Amino acid sequence: MPGLTVKRIGHKGADLIAPGNTAASFDAALAAGVDWIEFDVLPEHQDGTGELFLAHDYQHVDGALTLVEGLAHLAQATFSHVHLDVDLKLPGYEARVCAALHAAGLAERTLISTMEEASLTAVRAAAPDIRLGWSVPKVRRNYLAHPVTRPLALGAVHYARRAIPRQVAARVARGEIDAVMAHWALVDRRFAAAIRDAGAELYVWTVDELPLLRRLEATPGVTGIISNDPRLFDAPR
Repeated sequence: MPGLTVKRIGHKGADLIAPGNTAASFDAALAAGVDWIEFDVLPEHQDGTGELFLAHDYQHVDGALTLVEGLAHLAQATFSHVHLDVDLKLPGYEARVCAALHAAGLAERTLISTMEEASLTAVRAAAPDIRLGWSVPKVRRNYLAHPVTRPLALGAVHYARRAIPRQVAARVARGEIDAVMAHWALVDRRFAAAIRDAGAELYVWTVDELPLLRRLEATPGVTGIISNDPRLFDAPR
């Protein structure tokens, strides 16, 4: 069955089961049978300095786990089979994240992902042993969700489906990336095949509707699917 070969990835752990980027969310993702857990790392200050927290944005920094605390939780034996997708939200603290992953003994089963192209170079320089994923497109809001911005966003999607695979092929050839983390709207059969042919893995974010998840599971070239509710993977077919 197609779903058996696609990696099940919990977004922020399992954000629709327990608040994301928390130990409770990671535990919920584990209970739901994930293969991977994705979580976000944000620095205390926007210049990349200060404490590192598990947070998607600065509204969620207060009370958040530190990176060291989060990695200690994920280094427990119960998570030993789970891989990690560590998403960097800003440039400037890449080497510190890599060092923390090595210190926790988790670098070998981690992929670092980011939308920031400068961070791709910084991570590769700091830790060439850690796998690296380029998140596309670089957007902070879902412009497809609003009727005013949707037509322009659809045009951008059609352009990106053609342009991104060429860029990926060049980056893979130069050894800059190992994977692509793509918004689900980009991913049709042609896009997935082009990414596969470029030699990159393809992880799709963020999928919370069962019909879409099933379509993506059946799309050749999709390596993994990221969902806020990993229970969907086991929903009746």
